[in-house]
Amino acid sequence: MSHRDPPGIIAPHIPADAYRRAEATGQPVVIVVHPTDPTGRPLRHYVVPLVVAGAAAMGCWGLVAALCALLDAAAHTVTVIAQTAGPIGIGGITLKLARPKGH
Repeated sequence: MSHRDPPGIIAPHIPADAYRRAEATGQPVVIVVHPTDPTGRPLRHYVVPLVVAGAAAMGCWGLVAALCALLDAAAHTVTVIAQTAGPIGIGGITLKLARPKGH
């Protein structure tokens, strides 16, 4: 049966010369293992949802601005047509669309 080390351990053995020196002198052998996995979540997990939400908000504000510009243009168009046409009459009923400028 083959021996398998857990993932993340690069050198699970103590070098022979360090072991023999520790054995001869009685010194303890200190093994320091640095973790290889990052702690916490990467920044990408926080930035991507913020970017998507920001793009959606900018799209909504753009849609509102376009709607306001369209309504403003429609209001100006109706005003110009009403001033140009003057009173409209059908069969004796007259409808005046705009007041004269003097009143």
